[in-house]
Amino acid sequence: MPPRNPYSTLGGVTPCPGGWLVLPARLSGVTVVVDEPFVVATLRDVLEYKPSFDSAAIDVPIGFPDEPAGPFRAAELEAREMLGWPRFAAIHPVPSRAALHATTFAEANALEPWLTRYDWYRFRWLRESLDEIQPFHQRHWFSSHPELSFLSLNGDQPVRSSPYQTDGIAERRALLRERLPGVEDVVVQTPPDGAAPVHLLRAAGLLWTARRSLARAASRLPIDMAWNDAGLRIELLR
Repeated sequence: MPPRNPYSTLGGVTPCPGGWLVLPARLSGVTVVVDEPFVVATLRDVLEYKPSFDSAAIDVPIGFPDEPAGPFRAAELEAREMLGWPRFAAIHPVPSRAALHATTFAEANALEPWLTRYDWYRFRWLRESLDEIQPFHQRHWFSSHPELSFLSLNGDQPVRSSPYQTDGIAERRALLRERLPGVEDVVVQTPPDGAAPVHLLRAAGLLWTARRSLARAASRLPIDMAWNDAGLRIELLR
């Protein structure tokens, strides 16, 4: 029987122009040590990464509604309420599985009239989630959002500034330094090709949720979750 690892593996994953930014980390006791971030082209590459993660938080919806039912699932509605103005704008609408199968913007927009061109642009990553994530993945992979992670890091108070602003970066980095010491240094690294500094910041925040999930301390939105016809939980973790 192989010896047991002296640490657990965590992952923070976020979409980026090059595909997906992955920030791996090791948890030993209460210490989190980040490894080198990297970008892979497809979500399949992420899910097949070795060593596999004991707990990973990914910034993409899992569990799409089967048919159009409005722009937001219950999870996003709760997340937006928690974040308040103006941070709630970071929580994007989630299309139905039917809309994700559309081949043109016009076809998708006919099913989801709220759809914008930016939403259509995001279909690239949402379709990968639809195609690649299966119910068994939800034992270790959890849908989250960086702003929910930083909300939790900040004592359930929304951060004050945008992650695209100097003040917002400094605020989030200070929270990481306080709650996940050592992880904050990754925020000022040069990001790998295909990603930007904001993607490192998002992935670093998601490590907090991955750690909370591993400790069974994460909260689910909504508490009374639903499943879609594919057997996937429709939820967000924070």
